[in-house]
Amino acid sequence: MTVEERTWTGPSAPERLNLLRQAKSIAIVGASDKPSRASYFVATYLQSSTRYKVYFVNPVVKEILGQPTYASLADLPESPDIVDVFRKHDDLPGVLDEAIAVGAKTLWLQLGSWHEDVARDAAAAGLDVVMDRCVKIEHARFHGGLHLAGFDTGVISSKRQVLA
Repeated sequence: MTVEERTWTGPSAPERLNLLRQAKSIAIVGASDKPSRASYFVATYLQSSTRYKVYFVNPVVKEILGQPTYASLADLPESPDIVDVFRKHDDLPGVLDEAIAVGAKTLWLQLGSWHEDVARDAAAAGLDVVMDRCVKIEHARFHGGLHLAGFDTGVISSKRQVLA
């Protein structure tokens, strides 16, 4: 398998901050009820440390973190602002189709996930696209919880956090 060449340029840090500030709801597609999975870790952070309404999309799990799951984006009670995707590469075009159909604003592909064609198609459909970045890491970094590298340094600083 060859690594896809990366020519697409995503939103800058200020633009990603703006996407997170404007969002009110996030749907996690490929959410897992297993605590060892990255999607579970992100879900716990989003529920406990943000103001977002968080929806879980997984057709085989009934409940995650005490909330019901939905079989697809079309089953959600509202159109999510951000569709945060934890699915394999070949599933991404189908997730994009669902995101467009429900009127989502942003398609956010998690760390390690990159799909140039999906990014181009999403942008052409009017969606903002973030690839190969973690919503949890980005949110925490913008709000004073993480070092730029993505982990808590334990350093106490007088720098003011960016308010969302």
